[in-house]
Amino acid sequence: MLRLLVNGNRIERDDIDPDTPLLWVLRDSLNLVGTKYGCGIGACGACTVHLDGRPVRSCSITAKQADGRAVTTIEGLAEGSDLHPLQRAWIDLDVAQCGYCQAGQIMSAAALLAKNPRPSDADIAKAMAGNLCRCGTYLRIQQAIRKATSDKREDA
Repeated sequence: MLRLLVNGNRIERDDIDPDTPLLWVLRDSLNLVGTKYGCGIGACGACTVHLDGRPVRSCSITAKQADGRAVTTIEGLAEGSDLHPLQRAWIDLDVAQCGYCQAGQIMSAAALLAKNPRPSDADIAKAMAGNLCRCGTYLRIQQAIRKATSDKREDA
């Protein structure tokens, strides 16, 4: 029996092979398709989710490793209809081009801001280093993270 807390919802499933990557549990079994398959080896970051609040590559974590833990996907980042400050900043700055990597980018950035609400440019670069963007929107990604930190301070 697989037990997860996904985006605040308790999930219990007995029809999932424990060796199934968490990515496929989320996408195929739970229909949470915001998390994307990129490389399948944890190198690109497109599949980044939070596992107990820490960013992980869901293609490299099995259902068994996630059992009993809390998972947050891009779908669970917003609070109801209120977008996360990063999601708002991404829209405001029109960050995405193709958009494929963006959920993973946002999830990595959200983990950074949860740990460090006022990151330096070096902190941002380090936290985002494992997330690849084929379109090269790295400057806009950094600008959106900066905007989200200033928006969070204004909301407080």
